[in-house]
Amino acid sequence: MGAFLVEGARRLQGTVQVSGAKNSALKLMVAALLGHGAFGLDNVPRITDVYTMAGVLESLGARVNLDGHRLAIEVNSLQGHTPEHLVKSMRASVQVMGPLLARLGWVEVALPGGCAIGRRPLDIHLSGLQQMGASITLNGERLLARAPRGLRGADITFRYPSVGATENIMMAATLAKGETVIRNAAREPEIADIQAFLNAMGARIEGAGTPVIRIRGVGELGSADFAVMPDRIEAGTYLLAFLITGGEGSVCGVCPDHFSPLLNAVRSMGGEIAAEGDEVYIAAPKKLRPCAVVTSPYPGFPTDLQPQLAAAATQAQGRSELKETVFDQRFGYLSELRKLGAVVRQRGQTVAIYGPTRLKGTRLQAGDLRAGAALVLAALAAEGRSLVQGAQHIDRGYEQMEHKLQALGAQITRVELGEGGHAQ
Repeated sequence: MGAFLVEGARRLQGTVQVSGAKNSALKLMVAALLGHGAFGLDNVPRITDVYTMAGVLESLGARVNLDGHRLAIEVNSLQGHTPEHLVKSMRASVQVMGPLLARLGWVEVALPGGCAIGRRPLDIHLSGLQQMGASITLNGERLLARAPRGLRGADITFRYPSVGATENIMMAATLAKGETVIRNAAREPEIADIQAFLNAMGARIEGAGTPVIRIRGVGELGSADFAVMPDRIEAGTYLLAFLITGGEGSVCGVCPDHFSPLLNAVRSMGGEIAAEGDEVYIAAPKKLRPCAVVTSPYPGFPTDLQPQLAAAATQAQGRSELKETVFDQRFGYLSELRKLGAVVRQRGQTVAIYGPTRLKGTRLQAGDLRAGAALVLAALAAEGRSLVQGAQHIDRGYEQMEHKLQALGAQITRVELGEGGHAQ
């Protein structure tokens, strides 16, 4: 297993280029299954989740090739059985349900895996597909959905603005008979990216980015070329890396409006922020002020940046408070922060962090993608050496994180661990 070896207490400076958005690229890859012909996706991040999704698409009959950051996909005939070992390793693969059901009239998919950050039920996805005329049965660890006469438009109200369900139903509705309306839809920028891609393929969708999305079904979809939007979570992670190390620098190739809640939080902590065009400059203050943040669906503060902000809060003067409302097991990383010396107290879904704390390097274990990023940030601020195990989690969503941090002055290297957990 891989790990990151970090020599901390070094101030980061410089400029970092943000990669394409993981949470857009994966769904655009799936959306291609609705069409026919040759697709070209640019600005695709070279992360393990993209390679996993490429394996899913190839198993379904598509041809996929990643050359640099351009992904070529060729879609002609497809089949609806998904590979269990790939689906169980990545939750986003459940998104093939809507497109394959709309395209083929049936799909069989294994129950998905992914990060262990709490309950992430599929009932909103399944209820929406059933309202569109699908019959769904569970056979052990596999879901079988059928719509032999095709899906039909429906007026669907979500009990919660689920990102995955919004994307799944929106994609399924592109080939359904009649009009589908999704109410209480998720509003994330990645959904607008998918709408633009599908419309370029010939779909008729409007409203992405608002609580109501309308889709008028069409007979078939073609192909399109498209560029993936920048990754707002990666951008936020590097901004917080500058902040936690007392550094300054810029993140480039971003859409600042997509992560304004983080920019507001950093300003409240005393950080200097300047956003111009596709670049955000940050300068950390001499003394960080504490913060108070509640995560919520977009346009609120993103849950995917909560662990990284918690790491930064260990260096603030006083008591910070973070409340998690999206995932019920997102605080699994707290025990690892405590190993570094952080003073944190959890009560239910709220955590108090007391600082500033002199963190001291130690051996850490990343349990999921964003927790892993948070532990790397904490290790960058800690005195001495830290070993962050579980690099495979971080690789799922961050392209060459160690190289980007090295360019900013961090002393971080990737190592392989042999028997007994010793670096080789």
